[in-house]
Amino acid sequence: ERPERVFYVGAPGVENIHRLQLMEREEFFERLGLPRRRRLLSVTYHPETLELDSTGEAFSNLLEALDKLEDTNLVFTKANADMSGRLINKMIDEYVESRPERAVAYASMGRHFYLSSLKYVDAVVGNSSSGIIEAPTFQIGTVDIGDRQKGRVRAKSVIGCEATTDAIYRAIEKVTSSSFKEVLSASKNPYDQGMVSEKAVAVLASYPLVGILKKEFYEA
Repeated sequence: ERPERVFYVGAPGVENIHRLQLMEREEFFERLGLPRRRRLLSVTYHPETLELDSTGEAFSNLLEALDKLEDTNLVFTKANADMSGRLINKMIDEYVESRPERAVAYASMGRHFYLSSLKYVDAVVGNSSSGIIEAPTFQIGTVDIGDRQKGRVRAKSVIGCEATTDAIYRAIEKVTSSSFKEVLSASKNPYDQGMVSEKAVAVLASYPLVGILKKEFYEA
């Protein structure tokens, strides 16, 4: 695109955080239905479409890393409809069924419940875009596993790691450590630019739109 036609207004999804009245702590934990523990993690892992053969192994490594964590509850949101998503969801169901005292799973939490969860979890773990785009607004850490979100602009609160058990475990311990709190408190979300819709509308209302229907590619 021509540089003069590119406007940095932020991510629309982040605006929901500022507009919605999120759940109070007691309401959230009552709905979650898990006994309180020292740490609460939100876990979402989707298939990497270019690495489908290793999806099962990668997610198994994640589950093994989670099992190594002490005094930790887990909130899983299930995988998308990409190939191997059913495999991940089956593994989630089996994991939660065998650990009902510390883990719950949702096919979809819905926007309000999910964003409320980000207000109270200690970190987001997996490879969902939410860990990159929404989570940093709450100044919580994100463990981004593998290459699914590779190349995206990210806050300092986001830590990337390989899809091995040890790497995932170390990354989780790092982002939930007391020493990482200073990084979190100073971290800024590059996708959070306030009321995105208002900025987008202002651009559309003021920019000359004549003669732009035919697509042209810009070469720097």
